[in-house]
Amino acid sequence: MSADGRAIGARLREGDLSAAPAALNLLESTAPADREQATALMRVLSPAALGHEPPGHIIGVTGPPGAGKSTLLSALLAHWRSQEHLSVALLAVDPSSRRSGGSLLGDRARIEHDPSDRAVFIRSTAAGERLGGLAAGTRTAAHALAAAFDVVVVETVGVGQAETEVAEAVDTVVVVVQPGSGDSLQFLKAGIMEVPDILAVTKADTGQPAMSARRDLTAAMRSLGTDTPVLAVSSLPPPAGITELAQALAAHRAGCEVAARRRRGRHAGALIDFAAEHGNRGLRTLGGRDAAQRLLAALPDDLGEAEMVAALEAALAEASSPPVG
Repeated sequence: MSADGRAIGARLREGDLSAAPAALNLLESTAPADREQATALMRVLSPAALGHEPPGHIIGVTGPPGAGKSTLLSALLAHWRSQEHLSVALLAVDPSSRRSGGSLLGDRARIEHDPSDRAVFIRSTAAGERLGGLAAGTRTAAHALAAAFDVVVVETVGVGQAETEVAEAVDTVVVVVQPGSGDSLQFLKAGIMEVPDILAVTKADTGQPAMSARRDLTAAMRSLGTDTPVLAVSSLPPPAGITELAQALAAHRAGCEVAARRRRGRHAGALIDFAAEHGNRGLRTLGGRDAAQRLLAALPDDLGEAEMVAALEAALAEASSPPVG
């Protein structure tokens, strides 16, 4: 028997953190009955149903493999829990095993936390064949959890030219850079310097290499005409720069237009989901991607992603129907 999506959604909107595992189990399932209940769950948590956007701060953390994302998140998690007493959900998107299709790295093992702390929820998911750095459904899961948790973090498998999808799924993007690795030059070549809202240079304890990387990245961001904060952090005890990073995250959230950003993300997600289900042929029937985007832009701002996909599918059905008479 499929889980009751509306009931699980109601628990999340009431702040019941213990509903998180059941919600993600439903959202990750591919069984037809579960897909229907997942849609019901997200309708309960849509801005239209809530009367506002889910209140949690959704943060994307990305960067090259080995840059120190998980170590940094362990330090941030400790700060949020001990200093700010915030509830935190972390969705760690890992590379997939070609044999099993499952997550290879398992961030639950790499993120240091107190397993008895009920205000912390960590889930590892496999990226599968997606190139965007996110697993299918990660965006939806993050928005569902934002109804109950103060902070929702999405950690992606890495960053590159095709891996900027995280920017459409979160409120704030942190790109993590390791000093002395040439990452700053790689970012410039990849053309993704417009993605970060905050840049975090890890291993500040190395001294000059970290300061040089910070200086180079600050100059790179200024060349683009932005004042993106570039912070040097160290996760080694005693941690350095973690409080400043947490403050920068909070300041960005306070200063950005969350509703507009999330609406754009839902539009992008609806197009991705529609194309995955109906392919390029479905988009062509609607008149192309631009026509589909105009259709989405005409919808009420507070619709959830599921309702947006349904609107596209209704337009597809109408366009596919033979003319009457």
